[in-house]
Amino acid sequence: MSKIETPDAGEARLADRHGRRFEYLRLSLTDVCNFRCSYCLPDGYRKAKGAPANLSIDEIRRLVGAFAELGLWKVRLTGGEPTLRREFLEIARTITDIQGIRKVAVTTNGYRLTERAQSFADAGIGAINISMDSLQPQRFRAITGHDRLGEILEGIAACRAAGMSSVKLNSVLLKGLNDDELDDFLAFVVEHGLTLRFIEVMRTNDNPGYFAAHHLPGTYISEQLEALGWQKQARQAGAGPAIEYANPDGLGRIGIIAPYSKDFCASCNRLRVSATGKLHLCLFGDAGIDLRPLLQQDSQKDELNARLQRLVTTKAPAHLLHQGNSGATPHLASIGG
Repeated sequence: MSKIETPDAGEARLADRHGRRFEYLRLSLTDVCNFRCSYCLPDGYRKAKGAPANLSIDEIRRLVGAFAELGLWKVRLTGGEPTLRREFLEIARTITDIQGIRKVAVTTNGYRLTERAQSFADAGIGAINISMDSLQPQRFRAITGHDRLGEILEGIAACRAAGMSSVKLNSVLLKGLNDDELDDFLAFVVEHGLTLRFIEVMRTNDNPGYFAAHHLPGTYISEQLEALGWQKQARQAGAGPAIEYANPDGLGRIGIIAPYSKDFCASCNRLRVSATGKLHLCLFGDAGIDLRPLLQQDSQKDELNARLQRLVTTKAPAHLLHQGNSGATPHLASIGG
C-alpha cells in the first residue's frame, strides 16, 4: 500500500541558519528524458561524455536512510524522466520500506502511465505529478515534441483508478504558447476534481532567449483566480512551494509555483540530490556536493549523517534568479526540477 500520512510537526533535524527545516527530498534517478520540451530539452537528451553512473539501489538506500534518520519523511522521485530508469519499481519499493519515510511521490511526463500506474501504486508510490502543458493536442505536441496528450489523459485516469491518494498536474506557464488556456484548465480540474499547478518558466544557462520571450509572473494567474473568487489555501505540512487556490464552488484546485515572487525561498523545505549523488542545496546553486564517497558502506552512516547536517547549515538564504544568475544549472533535467 502507498504511504500518504504526514508527520507530527517539528521532527525534522535538518535545519539551516535561516530557520528553515528540511523534510522533503527531491531525488533524481536519471537525467535522461524522452520528451523534447521547448523550455527544458528542445533538442532532446544528449549524454555527456564521461558522465558517472547513476546511484545504485544500495547507494540510494543508504542515502535516503540517512535523510530519514535526520527527520526527512517525504521523497519525490524526479529526473529527467524517472520512470525510464530500469530499476524504477525496485527503487520505489526500497525507499518505501525505509523506516521514517512516510510519503513517496514521483514527477513524470506520463510516458506509458496507463499501463504502469497500478505497478507504481503497488510499489508504494502514493502521489504523482504529471506534466500537462496544454489541453490542445497540437499545442501539446509543439511544447513537448510528442503527440501524446491522449495518452496523458488516459494515464491520469489510470492513476486514480490505481488508488493513488494524490494525482496532480503540472503546467509550465508560457507567454504566447499556453497563457490563453486558463479557462479550459479551470473547467478541466473542476470537472475531474484535480489539482493543477502553474509553474513559472525559469531561466537556466541554456535558455535565456526562451525565458525572455515566454516568461510570465505567477501573478498573471493569481489575479485572475482571485477575481473569479478562488480562495487562497493555508500551506500544508510537507507541501512543496505551490500557493494553492480552491474553487469556491467545490472541486478543483489551482496551484502557482512562482520562484520569482517575493520571499519565495523563505518557506523552502526541500533538498535535492542528483542521479549521480550530488547534493544540491538549491536548484540554482553554484555546484553540487558529492556524497557518493560516503554511500559505499553501511558503516559510513554516522559520518554521512554528520556531513548532511553540516552541509545544510550552509544553504544560502535565497536564489539569485532576480540577478540573472541561475547558478550551475544547465537545464532542469540535469538535476530534477
